[in-house]
Amino acid sequence: MFSSVRVASDGVEDKYSVILPTYNERGNLPVIIWLLAKTFKESDLDWEVIIVDDASPDGTQDIARQLATVYGSEQIVLKPRSGKLGLGTAYVHGLQFVTGNFVIIMDADFSHHPKFIPEFIRLQKSNNYDIVTGTRYAGNGGVYGWNLKRKIISRGANFLASTLLRPGVTDLTGSFRLYKKEVLEKIMTVVISKGYVFQMEMMVRARQFGYTIGEVPITFVDRVYGESKMGANEIVQFAKGVLQLFISV
Repeated sequence: MFSSVRVASDGVEDKYSVILPTYNERGNLPVIIWLLAKTFKESDLDWEVIIVDDASPDGTQDIARQLATVYGSEQIVLKPRSGKLGLGTAYVHGLQFVTGNFVIIMDADFSHHPKFIPEFIRLQKSNNYDIVTGTRYAGNGGVYGWNLKRKIISRGANFLASTLLRPGVTDLTGSFRLYKKEVLEKIMTVVISKGYVFQMEMMVRARQFGYTIGEVPITFVDRVYGESKMGANEIVQFAKGVLQLFISV
């Protein structure tokens, strides 16, 4: 916990913007927003959440609007899209509306617990990292709720990508990260991948630009409500994405 509001070197108060892509997260959204609000308030930090919903048919957007009335429209900002357009483009869309100087990307399904955010911030501040990424595969990090097959697939995907691309991080396929806003904006100008490959390419491009990256061990928990969006098609696209990056970067 921080004892006071963090202030940037230029004297401007730091603000943390969370970009939260959603699709059918009606059951999860109220609790994840409550946890985020609690985490930021306990640390005395300025914050906002940009909810990028891809036309969820379950009423996710209605819940988001209700949450904006509870927490305030400056804290909860709904910026929906017309349909399912991919995870990578969701972050590109959300970044247009960010007002903070730091951006956090994470999942809305409790796979990523907000309790790790203060550690992300501490590590970033102590080393002035451009990016801090959560890792399931270092220190006391781990995965809970996955069967052996899915763990093997995840480990195998990280091993393949790390061997071919050498990004210098232990969890290349993770999606819980803290960026300096200007760093994220620069990387997004060159990233071409969509879906789950997007996260991998972000780290590869970061190393290409010479950005500094810190890692925080996290515990990843399989989603609480709803169905996982990872399927065979995503696995095939990931493999193609690794090869494309290996050839082009």
